[in-house]
Amino acid sequence: MTDLTLALDIGGTKIAAGLVDPDGAVVRAERLPTPPVGAEAIWRVVEDLIARMTTDATVRGAGIASAGPVDLPAGTVSPLNVPSWQGFPIRDRVAAALGGRPVRLAGDGLCMTLGEHWRGAGRGTQFLLGAVVSTGVGGGLVLDGKPYDGRTGNAGHVGHVVVEPAGPACSCGGRGCVEVFAAGPRMVAWARENGWAAAEDADAKVLGEAAAAGDPVALRAFERGATAIAAMIVSVAAVCDLDRVVIGGGVARSGPVLFDPVRAALTRFAGLSFLAGLTVVPAQLGGRAGLVGAAALLRDIS
Repeated sequence: MTDLTLALDIGGTKIAAGLVDPDGAVVRAERLPTPPVGAEAIWRVVEDLIARMTTDATVRGAGIASAGPVDLPAGTVSPLNVPSWQGFPIRDRVAAALGGRPVRLAGDGLCMTLGEHWRGAGRGTQFLLGAVVSTGVGGGLVLDGKPYDGRTGNAGHVGHVVVEPAGPACSCGGRGCVEVFAAGPRMVAWARENGWAAAEDADAKVLGEAAAAGDPVALRAFERGATAIAAMIVSVAAVCDLDRVVIGGGVARSGPVLFDPVRAALTRFAGLSFLAGLTVVPAQLGGRAGLVGAAALLRDIS
């Protein structure tokens, strides 16, 4: 196989690798668990996946989607959910493993957005926000048809847009961020504090099922999270003049119990005339969006 791009998607629980063709189709993919400790142990998993992908395939280069923060000028990553990798030189390591072929790095939120822009629910848009609502809340921006990564590579960190300045404390050190209202574990914790009776291991998926079945506390938890998401969307859209928002991640798979209150809140918050055409849609690519988006980082390399 030739004319393929190696795509890597590195997170706190799994590391995925894939081969992506020039049309954005993933022709092969594998994933392995992220080791809990040891920078070199984690790298060996990445190295093993690179070897598996390139044994019988020639790749033109590699794109890397990583949990952040990232440091694009240095080519390093310091994922909050991978404590062993602080300032880890992932770009240079991958380039060395590929014999010096081109390697590009971006945050996983931006890569999700790029994947949806190229092959998913964001096709045909020029000004797109992609949001991932899962155990945390992340995102990325495509502006004027191009990825926007900012000064350090961390633009689009929409989970830390403040929607309630006096709100609950966030793990980032701030207060009232979108993430404290809309992240799956936070929604579950709030529901339990307000009387939701569920098994000890019940997660956001179970909470979503309860909301869909009409449980009043679960519905309030989703409405609370959706209101925070809508407030963030309006703020980002007012700054970036967006035309579409794509929402993916585990919480987003709850469907109408999230999207209906998001859209209802948008009608209350979006008072500016240029926000009237903004649409919010579910992501389409699921777990492969990061791989497709990582490959998209190399689309301008001939």
